[in-house]
Amino acid sequence: MFKKFYTKVIKGICFIIAKVIYKTEVEGIEKIPEGEGVIICGNHVHGLDAPLLMALYPKKTICFMAKQELFKNKFLKFLGGLYNVFPVNRDINDTEAVRKALKVLKEKKILGIYPEGTRNGLAKGEKPKHGAVNIAIRTGAKIVPFGVAGDFKLFSKVKYTFGDPIVLSGYKKNAHDKEVVDILTNELMAKIVELRDKGEKVNIAIDKK
Repeated sequence: MFKKFYTKVIKGICFIIAKVIYKTEVEGIEKIPEGEGVIICGNHVHGLDAPLLMALYPKKTICFMAKQELFKNKFLKFLGGLYNVFPVNRDINDTEAVRKALKVLKEKKILGIYPEGTRNGLAKGEKPKHGAVNIAIRTGAKIVPFGVAGDFKLFSKVKYTFGDPIVLSGYKKNAHDKEVVDILTNELMAKIVELRDKGEKVNIAIDKK
């Protein structure tokens, strides 16, 4: 009961932040298939990336993976529990996180993963993580990429742009081929960057009006 109450309150606050402070827009959310477990993958710009998206679409149950370091903070751990966020250890093959991810997909919910592994990972020279691709190959779940455009400065614009689903089920025989998984992960990240850039162009066009 208390969890539902706090979730509604916090999502309500995030909704106001999304609409009033960041003038957030979302394009292509309908590309997420209904009635099946789906993985969504985007670039990670800010700590509000996931909360704002989930607040704008409360009817879609999205469960994001987040670095385990965040859960050392009791308040962030509390928020994670409200938002169905679960921890992952990025430095090892975290079997517990994978088990939870598989459970999310089996329950026909949406699994959220940031391949960068950290905020602005590409800009920091981080290599994209294989987790999303590995899980998609293993389960046959589609990956829907999205790009987040905006710097999250107060009263700036933020835009989420979703792309077409990516199907990797045909690569099951290559599940343990690191070179193939590397290529697929890089292609996924390139698509995410393309969608981010598309959103940034829209924001620039709006600013010029």
